[in-house]
Amino acid sequence: MPILLHSVTAALYGLLAFYFWHTRWGAGNRARGNDAGTVAAATPANWERPAILAPLLLHALLLYEVLFGAPELRFGFGLALSIILWLAVSIYWLERHFLNLEGMQPVLLTAAAVCSLLPLPFPGLVSPAYTHTVEFRIHLSLGMLAYSLFTIAALQALLMTLLERRLRGHTVAGPLASLSPLLTMESVLFKLIAVGFVLLTLTLITGAVFSETIFQQAMKFNHKTLFALISWLIFAALLAGRKLYGWRGRKALRWTLSGFSALLLAYVGSRFVLEVVLSRPLG
Repeated sequence: MPILLHSVTAALYGLLAFYFWHTRWGAGNRARGNDAGTVAAATPANWERPAILAPLLLHALLLYEVLFGAPELRFGFGLALSIILWLAVSIYWLERHFLNLEGMQPVLLTAAAVCSLLPLPFPGLVSPAYTHTVEFRIHLSLGMLAYSLFTIAALQALLMTLLERRLRGHTVAGPLASLSPLLTMESVLFKLIAVGFVLLTLTLITGAVFSETIFQQAMKFNHKTLFALISWLIFAALLAGRKLYGWRGRKALRWTLSGFSALLLAYVGSRFVLEVVLSRPLG
C-alpha cells in the first residue's frame, strides 16, 4: 500500500509538471515580447489549484504515516528531502496569489515527484530517543521550513540565471520567454530569502537551546553546524549587500546559489554520507 501511494503521488506530481511545462513553457506560449524578453504567463485555469492539492494531500498522508504512524521514527535524508519538497509545494500553493511564481511549476513539481519517492529506497536509520522531544520537533520544523523557502529561492535563482544569460545574448525564446520579467522575479527572490533567513536564524538559535536543555552542553561544532553557519553568513551578507549597496543580477544569484549549496551540505548532505555511505545515524 505505501509503495502504491508513493507511486500515485509521484505520478500526479509528474503529470501536473508536464501540464505546466506544456501550458507555461510549451510552444503555445513561446513568443518574443517586451523589453525584458518575456511575455505574460498563461492565464491559470480554475482547476489548477485544486489539482495541485490532490498530490499534496496524498504526500501529506505519506509523511504523516512515516512520522506519526510508524512504530519507530526513521528520519533519513530521503524523508528530509521529501518533507522539504512537500513544504515547498505547499508554500507555492498558498502564496501563488501573493507572489508571482509563474514558470516555476514544472521544476518544482518535478522535484517533488522525485523526492516523494526517496523514502522508499532510502528509509533512513532509527532515530535516537531525543528526536521525539518537543524541543527537537520545534527545531526540526523551523529547519524544514527554512530549507523549503530556500529551495524555492534556489529554483528561482536558477531560472533567473538562465534568463539573464539569454538576455545578454539577445536570444530569449522558447520556454524562458514565458517567464516573468527579471525585475519581478528578483523582487520575489529577495522576499523568499528574507523570510528564509529569519527561519534559518531561529533554527540555529533553537538548535543551541535544544543542545543545552537535552545534553546540558553547548551545541556541537561539527560539519553540520559549520555549513549551517556558513550558509547563514552568506545569506546575511547577501541581504546586507542588497540593502546597503543594491546588489542584484549575477552577484545576487551567485550568492543565493552558494548559500543554498552550503545549507544543503549542512543537513541533507551530512545525512546522505553518514546514513548511506557510513551507515550510521547523524548525531
